[in-house]
Amino acid sequence: MDTASKFNGASGRIAFVQARWHEEIVDRARVGFAGEIAALDFDDDQVDYFTVPGAFELPLHAQRLAESGRYAAVVCAALVVDGGIYRHEFVASTVLDGLMRVQLDTGVPVCSVVLAPHHFQVRPEHVEFFGRHFVEKGVEAARACAVTVASLTALQLQPVAGGAADM
Repeated sequence: MDTASKFNGASGRIAFVQARWHEEIVDRARVGFAGEIAALDFDDDQVDYFTVPGAFELPLHAQRLAESGRYAAVVCAALVVDGGIYRHEFVASTVLDGLMRVQLDTGVPVCSVVLAPHHFQVRPEHVEFFGRHFVEKGVEAARACAVTVASLTALQLQPVAGGAADM
């Protein structure tokens, strides 16, 4: 499937939004994403990169970007950690629910690299492990983004069964 051709023009841009909390780890998702999107023959100038303070700010930014009409897809990345209180699961769930709502409300795909590990601690071995994991998830997000936009574009080009008008 020629996914790169599906991103031509202003509406063919991708927005990548990442949280600043634990930026040394979350930034690895951007690195993985950028490397893979380039391997899929996308130009780096087709991707706009944004940062927000934390995961909680992702859905609103994703919504504004999706509603702008400038982006074929939005990718969001964050690390939500257990800081010793039972809060991180609520934050992660709220963020993911918000991102899902954005894509369903706008019709613009939103790919997520929002992770909430159970036992993360700011120790070298955890930072190294999750840094590698975020690279992998960034690669997966690039692939999912490209395939999803291409398949949605193909759906728009296919006639609806029974001769009905466009969806």
